[in-house]
Amino acid sequence: MMIAKCEMSDDDRVQRAVELFMEGYGCCQSVFCAFADLYGLDGDMALRLSAGFGGGVGRMRMMCGACSALVLLAGLERGQTRGEDREGKAACYQLTRELLEAFRQQNGSIICAELLQMNGVKAETDTSKPAERNAEYYRVRPCARKVESAARVFAEYMAGRRASEGEGKA
Repeated sequence: MMIAKCEMSDDDRVQRAVELFMEGYGCCQSVFCAFADLYGLDGDMALRLSAGFGGGVGRMRMMCGACSALVLLAGLERGQTRGEDREGKAACYQLTRELLEAFRQQNGSIICAELLQMNGVKAETDTSKPAERNAEYYRVRPCARKVESAARVFAEYMAGRRASEGEGKA
């Protein structure tokens, strides 16, 4: 899959995340790939980097994959590249916390199992085999809405960053 770097609107990126999920990609892959081109990542690399986070990390129902994408994006946005860079590490951690808290405020949790159970879906953890994607899967699971929510959280962050950068240039 190729995701070409292009000038997409924030709403287009949110919609793209949902489309990717509906095409069968995992929650993390869907959100991460909607923004990865902004950081110079090609689609195949973005898909591979984010693949293991599906199903709440390897289908263990831990942190929601859409939230894992927010963590990966925070790293691309503010991750430090020197071990001794404590300020850089703190900035990345702060952004990670802000993004995850925004998601939690909107959805009630950042944990896959809890998000599923809130919607009456059993959070199975006994197999690594992904559930079959069919009409019933999409009907009962909240995942597409969580993908949309996480993508919107990051899009809103980006819009705020662009606005503050614009103010700094005035």
